[in-house]
Amino acid sequence: MRKIQLLLTLSLVCITTHLFSQSNIIPAPVSYAASSEAFLLNNQVVVDLRTKDADAIKQTLQLILSLQDKGLIVKQSAVAKPTKINRAIILELNEKANTSLGDEGYTLVVTDASIQLNANKSAGLFYGIQTLLQLLPPKFTSTPSALIKGCSITDYPRFQWRGLMLDVSRHFFTKEEVKKYIDVMAQYKFNTFHWHLTDDNGWRIEIKSLPKLTEVGAWRVERFGRFGSREAPKPGEPTPYGGFYTQDDIKEIIQYATDRHITIVPEIDVPGHSMAALAAYPELSCKKEPKMVNPGTSFSEWYGNGKFKMLIENTLNPSDEKVYTFLDKVFTEVAALFPSTYIHVGGDEAYHGYWEEDPNCKAFMKKNNLKDGHELQSYFMKRVEKIITKNGKKMIGWDEILEGGLAPGAAVMSWRGMKGGIEAAKMGHNVVMSPTTFAYLDYTQGDPSIENPIYSSLSLRKAYEFEPVPEGADPKYILGGQANLWTEQVPTLRYAFYMTYPRALATAESVWSGKDKKDYDNFLTRLENHFNRFDVLEVNISKAVYDPIVSVKMENEKLMCNLSCDIKDVEIYYTLDNTFPDAYTTKFTKDFEIPNGDVTLKVISYRNGEPLGRMLSIKRVELVKRVGK
Repeated sequence: MRKIQLLLTLSLVCITTHLFSQSNIIPAPVSYAASSEAFLLNNQVVVDLRTKDADAIKQTLQLILSLQDKGLIVKQSAVAKPTKINRAIILELNEKANTSLGDEGYTLVVTDASIQLNANKSAGLFYGIQTLLQLLPPKFTSTPSALIKGCSITDYPRFQWRGLMLDVSRHFFTKEEVKKYIDVMAQYKFNTFHWHLTDDNGWRIEIKSLPKLTEVGAWRVERFGRFGSREAPKPGEPTPYGGFYTQDDIKEIIQYATDRHITIVPEIDVPGHSMAALAAYPELSCKKEPKMVNPGTSFSEWYGNGKFKMLIENTLNPSDEKVYTFLDKVFTEVAALFPSTYIHVGGDEAYHGYWEEDPNCKAFMKKNNLKDGHELQSYFMKRVEKIITKNGKKMIGWDEILEGGLAPGAAVMSWRGMKGGIEAAKMGHNVVMSPTTFAYLDYTQGDPSIENPIYSSLSLRKAYEFEPVPEGADPKYILGGQANLWTEQVPTLRYAFYMTYPRALATAESVWSGKDKKDYDNFLTRLENHFNRFDVLEVNISKAVYDPIVSVKMENEKLMCNLSCDIKDVEIYYTLDNTFPDAYTTKFTKDFEIPNGDVTLKVISYRNGEPLGRMLSIKRVELVKRVGK
């Protein structure tokens, strides 16, 4: 009887084994080969670290803690020769470097007796551990064990810069929240955290030589409602909303990220986006008028094609030598804090109107033979680059820093499409691709009828199409790619995760995996398992990919509708009579007409008789607006 029970248990484990194999690894590895062997992971397994590398020791302890979180009590011990009975997870640095792996690659071999993880450097061991954890089920049962399918994996990243940006100016995130954001990044092999620390809506980093930056610039009046349409602050009104990171906080977060092989690149956004700094030091502006930190009011007019006007001054005065003294203090302290090679200086959306009206700026431009605001900004950025270089760092900025002439050693982060990145690469400058088209995570990701509205959209499918090396760019200058989360409409960490994932997983695959590994349908298959992992972690992410996709067109003066879904094996049901669709209402099989009248389309996806996505409810008048889009 006991033998039968054992066989049944092993059979059940074997049936589910395929769920925890290569098909679930994100980002996809360079190579994966299955074998007929299988490793039984349970409380009898030991971890054998065969190196004295200090970082590898930390990672081994973290692996043991991760397994304990899943319910496995695993000990560290040396095992001379593993067997099926005496099984071991072996972590080892290569005595002779495997040149194909580089510093971040690894090999992972699963057999009956062992899981053997090898790398040239501790970073490779770290990424191999992340893959190993993905081979395990999201959660063990009351009797913790898993049968891991035998395999051989060789893996290394395609790009050296694999980034995510978090904006903490529009909404402040605490030290512990930033750590949680970094934690999830690390699990998916991101290695660069771009920290947008300053903007019009809050200055978040302590600068000890300029205390008013956080005494004044880190706080604003409290406002509710949609960001961008809030009431302006009143003179003398209390400013309770905000926060900042002390230098000790920042050191702690840097170490936390370093332990997870993530480099933090700080951003101090200048000369525009500086209203929080000007609230603290208004004398650094052209008009020198008192300012308050902006709480989310509308203070600009946008005319399309990148043209705009600022209704309130938010730019530093590039003709004032005191501005460069101020920036020297800021960047000197920032450079001393952050071990990163690069400091990001922003440079985007700097309005030149106040400069071009200011007598001092006009005189300065004439004296220095600068013909317009673009050349004046170029002068400013070159001065900033000298400050950053003096402090042993390199400057990177948004692609506007190309306008008027690029500073000699600057790198470019291309956000307005790929054009700026291609131009910078042709000039021999390093580039990080971060185009709005594929990488802006604040954009709406599902149907606008149920998502928080914003001015543009980015589906998971579109995010997955991101290719960091466009035609016409020399690959040797492309450091990698990055996705950005601006937080005007993102007030909480829970919603930040919702907006970041799963689109950031698409980015992870674009910057880690080879081009030949990109396959959207295969990615979706793997992604569904990761939905379970996020559920277990109680991290809220978007599952909009389950929702129906509604497409409309006019055909012979009839409004015709098509329904689809990216996920396979899905049935879609709909109604047009204001009732609620389920598996017994009309099933979508072909295009249908939306009749005239006060009609509402309601639609939902099902799988195996159970609701899969959210129900969409869209009035006919709204559908008409979508024609041609």
